[in-house]
Amino acid sequence: MKISIIIADDHPTLIAGVAHELSSIRTLDVVGKARNSTEIIELLSRLTCDILITDYVMPGGSAGDGMAMLSFLRRRYPDLKIIVFTTIENPAIVTEILKLGVGSILNKVDDIGHLISAVHAVYAGATYISPRFRSGGKEQLGHLVSRTENTRLTRREAEVIRLYVSGLSVNGIASQLKRTKQTVSSQKTSAMRKLGISRDAELFRFAYENGLAIAGKPADLETPNSYMLDGAEIVLSVN
Repeated sequence: MKISIIIADDHPTLIAGVAHELSSIRTLDVVGKARNSTEIIELLSRLTCDILITDYVMPGGSAGDGMAMLSFLRRRYPDLKIIVFTTIENPAIVTEILKLGVGSILNKVDDIGHLISAVHAVYAGATYISPRFRSGGKEQLGHLVSRTENTRLTRREAEVIRLYVSGLSVNGIASQLKRTKQTVSSQKTSAMRKLGISRDAELFRFAYENGLAIAGKPADLETPNSYMLDGAEIVLSVN
């Protein structure tokens, strides 16, 4: 089952570029494109949409833009997950956007990999903030409990987790790594147990907030020897 997405921006070239990149990911399906809040509402009235990726400034729509538009969408479509894709860098505005319950806020100068990662994170119930905004928005996220120092993930477990949070399903990972589905599922479960995580949403949040994941398409991922997470070193064993 694919994640259905509507993209909204008043610059057609940007919409075309983002739609092209997202359409190359097998788990994503761009079902609609809008240029203002009027078109967003029209699309939402007739299409099934999991995630709306929208600009912050899009004048001319019936529901306005900016905070007014986001507030309206949150009230009318409470189950809709929203990613704000913007050039706004004001920390106060970023904080207010997050307070509305928006799942992700990204800067348009970010690598497209961040947007791909954000879609999967938000769909799983986690929050994803652009690296450019994290210092201002991190208070809104809260923190997971501290992990035990020197938690040991095998190299294969880390590889599975990083591919999973990049958007691949267990079946997709099994196919790419030439392992059985049961093996991949077992390695994912083992890694989550070692990290003290029980839900996928917590896994996405932990990975993105603490640097376990690298934004980018799955084929671009490489596995380092260790990670620093919340001041504790996650060491990968050789096997």
